[in-house]
Amino acid sequence: MGNEKIETVELGTGGPRVGVQGLGCMGMSFAYGPTDADEARATLERARELGVTLFDTADMYGMGENEKFIAPFIRAHRDEVVLATKFAISLDPDDPAKRIIRNDRAYIRQAVEGSLRRLGVDEIDLYYMHRRDVNVPIEESVGAMAELVAEGKVKHLGLSEVTGSELRAAHAVHPITALQSEWSLFSRDIEDGVVRAATELGVGLVPYSPLGRGFLTGAFVHADKELTADDFRRQQPRFTGDNAAVNAALLEPVRAIAEAHGATPGQIALAWLQQQATARGLAVVPIPGTRKRTRVEENTAATRIRLTEQDLARLEPIAGQVAGARYADMTFTSAGRE
Repeated sequence: MGNEKIETVELGTGGPRVGVQGLGCMGMSFAYGPTDADEARATLERARELGVTLFDTADMYGMGENEKFIAPFIRAHRDEVVLATKFAISLDPDDPAKRIIRNDRAYIRQAVEGSLRRLGVDEIDLYYMHRRDVNVPIEESVGAMAELVAEGKVKHLGLSEVTGSELRAAHAVHPITALQSEWSLFSRDIEDGVVRAATELGVGLVPYSPLGRGFLTGAFVHADKELTADDFRRQQPRFTGDNAAVNAALLEPVRAIAEAHGATPGQIALAWLQQQATARGLAVVPIPGTRKRTRVEENTAATRIRLTEQDLARLEPIAGQVAGARYADMTFTSAGRE
């Protein structure tokens, strides 16, 4: 099942053609505890063999280390892959837990040069504004990003965690190819405003954390008890305390549907998200993160699962019953500003 190449789709009107599922590379060197670098590199290669072409990183993942990690793979397959990276989140070297959001023109130009240098490429295929600084008009930020397109440093522009109105304002300045936000069976707050705006404008959706940061796979229940001390999920409200037990119980219908399809719970979560493309009339390219070849085989196989109307009806209520916010501080998300 894992040996078949996935289908492709145009990511937004005029955007690049990519596999219907991408790969989130953050966890290969950042945020999710200890990693095996050799296995992570093999996972990049396996993903490419399976038809994954959109590879996603950001300059803040390990303060540039994640870009450096995937750079050799990107350069080795430059004509086959679509490279996405992001700017806007700066980490305080003296306090790594502290985030500084910057969307000003000077910072954008500084950031893109740093990413180009670390990645060892002349042009970034898809350049996202990672988070929104409400003190800088989005028109100014996108205007600065548009300059990078004109200069040949960036091909396509993307935004992450913006509201529907912010997306419309940005798109009026320069076409936005893709919008990246959290979207899964557990996180559906973007559907009313953001997804509707993206559909109207022809912007592709790139859901991050489509597996609920691994929770939807059943990999863990209590983050504070089961995950290593350096795993950032230990600080996420949904995965700790009483919330963890409440949310674990919500996986029961996911497991039942998975058994009926001869699939895993994670595959059902991904299949549900892939089918939103047809239901809502826009390109949807999830970027589940993994650093294991077996997982990327499992994830890409999910693109061939078709859920029934009965399946979808059983999954529909889950998000409304989830306990806890997706971040401790929601002010930097679209839901925090809608």
